[in-house]
Amino acid sequence: MAEEENRKKNNNRRSSSFGRPKPEFDQKILSIRRVTRVVAGGRRFSFSVALVAGDKKGSVGLGLGKAGDTSLAINKAIRNAKKNMIRLKLTKTMSLPHEVSAKFSGSYVMLMPNKGRGLVAGTVVRDITKLAGMKDVTGKILSGSKNKLNNAKAVMVALSQISSKYSKKVVENVIISEKEIAPFMNLEEKPLVVEAKVKQLEQATNVAQNFAILLRNYRRIVVTSLNLFVSLWW
Repeated sequence: MAEEENRKKNNNRRSSSFGRPKPEFDQKILSIRRVTRVVAGGRRFSFSVALVAGDKKGSVGLGLGKAGDTSLAINKAIRNAKKNMIRLKLTKTMSLPHEVSAKFSGSYVMLMPNKGRGLVAGTVVRDITKLAGMKDVTGKILSGSKNKLNNAKAVMVALSQISSKYSKKVVENVIISEKEIAPFMNLEEKPLVVEAKVKQLEQATNVAQNFAILLRNYRRIVVTSLNLFVSLWW
C-alpha cells in the first residue's frame, strides 16, 4: 500500500511539472549578497539579488531586488528586470552591427562582432549576451574590477547603444505649411496674403525660440553667480 501511494504521489508531481506554463523570459542570477542596515534598535539583515532576464530573441534586462527573504528578493529582481527590458537591433545572424563599449563606475567593457567564432565571453558578459540570444560576439572586460553588478551595468549601457530605446533628442526648426494653417484662415483670401501670414507666424516662432534660449542663458548666469557668492561668503 505504501509503495502504491508513493507511485501516485510521484505521478502527480510529474503531471503538475509538465502542466506548468513556460516562463516568458529566461533568468540568470548574477549575485546574491547579504546586506545590513544599522538602525536604532541594532542591525537589520536583508538580501540583495542581481538578476538578468531575456527571451533569447534580442530582449534583455537587468534587475535588482532587496528583501528580507531570498525568494521575495528574486521576485522583485524579476519585476525590475522586466521593467528595464531593452530591445536590441541585431543583425540577421544575431550578432552586433558594430563595436560598442561603455564605462560604468570602475568597470570598462567592450563588445565586438566576430564572424563565425561564436560567443567568446566570460562571467557576466556571457550571461547577458547569451540571454539576449546573441551569437558571433566577443566580449572583454578591460578593467580590473571584479564587481559583478558594475560589470553587468557596463554591459547594459554598451548594449543600450544599439537598442530601440536609445535615441538622441533632435530639436528641429518649426515649419508651418499652408495646409496646417488653412483651417484657421479665410479661404477667400489671396495666396500672397496667406504666404505673408505664414511668414509672420514663422517669425513669431523664431522669436519665441530665441527668447527661450536667452532665458536659459540668464538662468545659468544667475545660478553661477549665486554659487560664487555662497562660496565667497562661507
